[in-house]
Amino acid sequence: MNTFLTNLFTWSTVINAIDILLVWYVVYRLIMLVRGTKAVQLLKGVFVIAAIKIVAWYMQLRTVSYLVDQVITWIVPVMVIIFQPEIRRGLEHIGRGSLFARSKNNAHEIESKMVNELDKAIQYMSKRRIGALITIQRNTGLEDYIETGIDLDADITGELLINIFIPNTPLHDGAVILRDNRIAVAAAYLPLSESNRIPKELGTRHRAAVGISEVTDALTIVVSEETGGVTITSNNNLMRDLTRDDYLKFLTAQLVPAEEESTNVFREFITGFGKKGAKK
Repeated sequence: MNTFLTNLFTWSTVINAIDILLVWYVVYRLIMLVRGTKAVQLLKGVFVIAAIKIVAWYMQLRTVSYLVDQVITWIVPVMVIIFQPEIRRGLEHIGRGSLFARSKNNAHEIESKMVNELDKAIQYMSKRRIGALITIQRNTGLEDYIETGIDLDADITGELLINIFIPNTPLHDGAVILRDNRIAVAAAYLPLSESNRIPKELGTRHRAAVGISEVTDALTIVVSEETGGVTITSNNNLMRDLTRDDYLKFLTAQLVPAEEESTNVFREFITGFGKKGAKK
């Protein structure tokens, strides 16, 4: 046993473990980056092509194998051309340093400010029964839905959110999508849920909110135009008629990270699987 433990904790073994962890972390971050984008469909296609290649090799289907080899040869440059926007966004994400380290204290302040601005807008619109649909991107990318909206790339303020949803204005119809603590777009289209569990009295905004929660991990806030009630959807859950205390507690718990000095690659790797915000 002593010999086994001695061989296990050698420098070479430690280096190999670090190597494997880094590779898995990069793969994990890439999956998080492409979730909710068109790249997901491409990845599914790649797996199908790989499966066809294995079957063709096993069954000695030379013509099929040759054609698949040609597809594999050209797939990399085609991917670069088709998914150039996603690749650019990923490189910008790395360049901002958010892939490897970020200040939790700074994130706490930014997210707290966002929740306060959302609260300001929700209170104003709820009292005046102004319908609103606000989706907040989390880990899953929302690029396909962002592309349907009108670009704003603006700071999140309660006043701007209120003005966007004022009835009969150009941007009021559709969803506002928040990404990276900014208003990415307004008047975006979200997928409508076909679920029979949604109460009949709820309208299109609520169905869109549930729809986006069925396919992504986005958090969506709905203000009812008929009643002024506040609803939040997340992970296919519909929480209706929330009080101010209720939705503030939920938004803070879901969006505002715990304060701590910093995080690194290894902590991000570990916390990314459900332990986000754990203290060092």
